[in-house]
Amino acid sequence: MSCFALTMGDPAGVGPEIIVDALCELGDEFTSNVRVFGEPAILERARAVSAHPKAQSLTIDLVETSVNTQFKPGIASAASGAASIAAIEAATRACIAGQCAALITTPINKTALKLAGSSFPGHTEMLASLAGVPHVAMMFASERLNVILVTIHQSLRRAIDSLNIESVARTIEFAHRARASLGLNDRAPRIAVAGLNPHASEDGLFGDEEATIIAPAIAACRADGIDATGPYPPDTIFMRARGGEFDIVVAMTHDQGLIPVKLEGIERAVNVTVGLPFLRASVDHGTAYDIAWQGKASSENLQYVMRWARKVIST
Repeated sequence: MSCFALTMGDPAGVGPEIIVDALCELGDEFTSNVRVFGEPAILERARAVSAHPKAQSLTIDLVETSVNTQFKPGIASAASGAASIAAIEAATRACIAGQCAALITTPINKTALKLAGSSFPGHTEMLASLAGVPHVAMMFASERLNVILVTIHQSLRRAIDSLNIESVARTIEFAHRARASLGLNDRAPRIAVAGLNPHASEDGLFGDEEATIIAPAIAACRADGIDATGPYPPDTIFMRARGGEFDIVVAMTHDQGLIPVKLEGIERAVNVTVGLPFLRASVDHGTAYDIAWQGKASSENLQYVMRWARKVIST
């Protein structure tokens, strides 16, 4: 198995804890192929609070990216934000250089990023900048439902205003190119494109974005041989995809796409950044400040993400 780069995440959150627990659960096959980017003292602290019987004997291949970070569990700070940024930057450089086959990230906190002086609202935008690519898309893969987003970390008003034919078509193209991440090596994905308005505007009764933006984008992609159809009413298309009629849904806004994915269960969902020159996968949950450093955090989702990434890399 190729090496994975695994980032520590926000030290005030659950990232360090779930890393220790996941590596203990997954065993030597994974620990020998995972390089953790973070701060040694923080990972040692996570080992100390772990109740896992293998925690004290766990060997971690660790790349030091910060030192002496002062933080309080469950509290966003400039220091915790800076430490999480340093780990992301170093791990990304390793992936770009070909030293690691995939980047797996644990949660960061957007407030901590801002306090640290970062202009990025999250991992997705930061990774695009570090990799030097103009556009990426956020995709969520789960066992029965896959969703890719046209807009991500914006207010709903700004997200709607930013929709255009180019951005919708680009996201459809990203979905088409994500066949390996979708487990489809023998055929192109069947792509369903959600509308924006109730009932996909009901022939213009509730808005014109379907006719003026979404439908033309679908037509352009179909002309290029992409199996994309729609726009479909958002209130039913996710059920149809979950039932097996489609391989992936293109959602117009962040919550339109993520609410159905998270209803499926965050333990078995993977956040994927499509468009990077390397595979990036993340857990589908946040820093969980309310339970950080209390020995309560579950590593089930991180284990799922790591197994999923190994499968994608090996195919």
